[in-house]
Amino acid sequence: MKKEEKAAIKHRVITMLDRQEVDFLDKLGKDALFSTGKKLTHNDILKTLVNLARELGLSGEDIDSPETLKKILYELSRNNLDKEFKAMTQEKKEAEDEKSTP
Repeated sequence: MKKEEKAAIKHRVITMLDRQEVDFLDKLGKDALFSTGKKLTHNDILKTLVNLARELGLSGEDIDSPETLKKILYELSRNNLDKEFKAMTQEKKEAEDEKSTP
């Protein structure tokens, strides 16, 4: 088997969450179960959040507290949504222009 074909090595991460945080993860997973038939595990939820942060381009630069991390995540999310909205608006405009030209 080539190196590229090897499965990614998984690492166990232990986290300390308070009761409200655990309850939130439980509710999120159960809501998914009742609405889709598939329960999201705590692991599924946390992995998805980590991958989203990576896709948004989050780095550790200038992050000195959880509050700063939260602020930067909001900014990255908002910027990404703004880009997507502009792209959708542009596509819609181009489609309308194509329809109006004979």
